[in-house]
Amino acid sequence: MKIKEIKENKKQFLPLLLLADEQEDMIDRYINKGTMYVLDDDGVKCECVITDEGEGVLEIKNIATEPEYQGKGYGKALIDFVATTYKGKYSILQVGTGDSPLTIPFYEKCGFIRSHSIKNFFTDNYDHSIYEAGTQLVDMIYLQKKI
Repeated sequence: MKIKEIKENKKQFLPLLLLADEQEDMIDRYINKGTMYVLDDDGVKCECVITDEGEGVLEIKNIATEPEYQGKGYGKALIDFVATTYKGKYSILQVGTGDSPLTIPFYEKCGFIRSHSIKNFFTDNYDHSIYEAGTQLVDMIYLQKKI
């Protein structure tokens, strides 16, 4: 298993990015200003994009694992890599996500705790309703962990 930074042609991973953020123009808002990593284990299994939000906060803007490899520890391995790599450079690692029964427990298992939310983020910023596990995503829920 190898994790490497992608500096060019980040859009080659668009199908994977769209698993976590299903509107391409939203991805375009952060993909070039963010740092992208991919986890390769006999092929790319997982990716993430992180951004410097200022004041010691590093944010995971996008993290996704190929569906057939979900639940095998790749996402957690990538989060652990980011936390270790940026320890001492940032104090907080945060992630924003929908209030979904699929994603919130994953982040909590990775050591994140709920921090704050942005009301109506998904309904105000996406051109269509987004559903995950039968639940419409409305508010952006932020979770944080100290690094």
